[in-house]
Amino acid sequence: MPEALSNIFRRQSEPLEPIPTGETPLLSKLPGIRAVLFDVYGTLFISASGDMGTTKEAACESALVGALEALGIAVTGPTGQGVELLAERIAASHGESREAGIEFPEVDIVAVWRQVLRELARRGVIGPSDARAVDPRRLAVEYEARANPCWPMPGVRDCLDHLLGRGFLLGIISNAQFYVVELFEALLDGPPEVWGFQRDLQFYSCRHGQAKPGTVLFEAAARTLRRRGIAAAEALYVGNDMLNDVFPARQVGFCTALFAGDARSLRHRAECPQVDGISPDLVVTDLSQLPDTIII
Repeated sequence: MPEALSNIFRRQSEPLEPIPTGETPLLSKLPGIRAVLFDVYGTLFISASGDMGTTKEAACESALVGALEALGIAVTGPTGQGVELLAERIAASHGESREAGIEFPEVDIVAVWRQVLRELARRGVIGPSDARAVDPRRLAVEYEARANPCWPMPGVRDCLDHLLGRGFLLGIISNAQFYVVELFEALLDGPPEVWGFQRDLQFYSCRHGQAKPGTVLFEAAARTLRRRGIAAAEALYVGNDMLNDVFPARQVGFCTALFAGDARSLRHRAECPQVDGISPDLVVTDLSQLPDTIII
């Protein structure tokens, strides 16, 4: 029986502490909120790289070597080619999607790794039989666990418990791949549903082929909330990035909280014209601050 994918994250993970941002919290009361939706990387979980997909090249190469070794693959050529191929295939997939009219595309990371494996075999970096035998899903997790180590943000468990106990609907909107659910299993001891995240209120970029800062995931969330009788203005979205989180959430009418609890992932995006004149309703420097600021 193959090892559960969540065990790969569990085995590779070590405790991380957030780096203080020096931000001043803005914690004015928000009445009338009925649903709270979260970003994942940099908000619910500390991300050592700062966010998904921002790892430096040297760390990526080391992660690929470790991932291949963990799967018993003999490497006979320079692994830097694999990192380059991964970046090239992601860029090519994005380009194809943009040509098809998708402004902010997301890749199918399993398909990308399948292509990378074939090309590594063609170039003689790994053997053809290894390329055929490897499960690209498992390789994706082995690589991600090393390239982007994560750990639960301090206070996340108590925050979710308090929100759920007070009757808020909980959801997720995140740029994330299939293994984000395995991350919950590994580091929070259960899938997102265990922590109150409604199955129909989980919106991951990999499932839609589109990513933030586009509004597609937010629009889908707003439609789901409307079917539940909840208006956009009755939902609060919590994320660590002014462009990827606050901007699109505001576009669909959500209230917003900028999570400023870790300097690795806090993104003010002052250079982006899209965020000019936009301010979050809340600035939260610790997740424990959140439950007392919102009132049903």
